[in-house]
Amino acid sequence: MKFVFGSSAVQALDLVDRQSVTLLSSPSGRRVYQVLGSSGRTYVCLASCHYCSCPAFAFSVLRKSDSLLCKHLLAVYLSQVMRTCQQLSVSDKQLTDVLLMEKTQEAS
Repeated sequence: MKFVFGSSAVQALDLVDRQSVTLLSSPSGRRVYQVLGSSGRTYVCLASCHYCSCPAFAFSVLRKSDSLLCKHLLAVYLSQVMRTCQQLSVSDKQLTDVLLMEKTQEAS
């Protein structure tokens, strides 16, 4: 795994060990993951479209194409497979607020 994902693999496993991955699901069936990063900031991950809101994803994955995943998205996938993901049911409005808050933080 480290051969494919580099140092992100160890960091992602650490996030999984610390139970930093939470699945937010709403009554409409929407699912969004939140990952508490090592910096203390929470990032939004959309596993369905392979996206993370962290700067490393934007730079290393999208812009430079250096990496396949950031550590947060890898932690989401690992927590799914290992069945260690925390789960939280939220209303559709709460889920929308999470996404809008993330968008507002990206703009600032």
